[in-house]
Amino acid sequence: MRATTVNHEGRTEVTILARLLGMEQGTLPSRMARFILQRDFSEADKARMHDLATRNQDDALSTDEKAELLAYAKAGTLLSLLKSRARRALGVKAKRRTAPSAAHGRGA
Repeated sequence: MRATTVNHEGRTEVTILARLLGMEQGTLPSRMARFILQRDFSEADKARMHDLATRNQDDALSTDEKAELLAYAKAGTLLSLLKSRARRALGVKAKRRTAPSAAHGRGA
């Protein structure tokens, strides 16, 4: 039987979600970018993460709580990466809008 190499590139949570949101080409509509930048964990979630992280330092978490802490960590990482892409998308669009006026000497 022949061995098959599977390319798993592009199969992380971030890249899968990016494809789902139509961001595979690095583009993100301004409206969606602003929406993503407004997202954050609730105060209750922040308190829960703090509790889990503190108790994790003392190795006092159950298996389920460890899984929950990991889920929060993954969600936080995903949110951070999406926000980074959103900031870049808005920055690129802002540069495009100001570039023509700067080229004609109206930017100063």
